This record gives sequence, structure tokens and C-alpha cells, in this order.
Amino acid sequence: MRIMLKSKIHRARVTGLNLDYEGSITIDRKIMEEADILPYEQVQVLNINNGARFVTYAIKGEPDSGEICLNGAAARLGVEGDTIIILS
Repeated sequence: MRIMLKSKIHRARVTGLNLDYEGSITIDRKIMEEADILPYEQVQVLNINNGARFVTYAIKGEPDSGEICLNGAAARLGVEGDTIIILS
């Protein structure tokens, strides 16, 4: 069995951090739809600024907000303004 990538959001900017949330990454709903990422779908996140790589799940943010927010433990793996790649 091979694991293949079906979607990629390249060079997104982290717009917020929320340590108090259980976990996940919030992504602008329109961007999720364009990238064919479903709510609660597992994603890999690669932080270009610090080299961190982690697996979490996507939750939808407000459409057309541009929101990319690291939540919970993931919020410790980046800062606002970091450039990331989101893979599914």
C-alpha cells in the first residue's frame, strides 16, 4: 500500500495561535474547499521557518478570512507569520 498526497496548500502564512483549543489547524473554509480538504481530515503541516513537521486535523474557519490558525499543542510549533505547507 502506498500513501499518496491528494492536496497541498503551499506557502500559507500562520495568522493566529490558540493554545487553549484541543488541537487542529483552522483553515479558511474557501481555501479548504479549493484544496479538497474536508473538515476533520488528517493533514500534515510543515513549518518552513523552523523545520517543525506535525500531523493534525483540519477544521473550517470563516470563508474568505484567510485564516490559518494553529491550535492546541500545534500552537507551540509556530508563530504568527510563519510560512507553512499543509498536505493531505
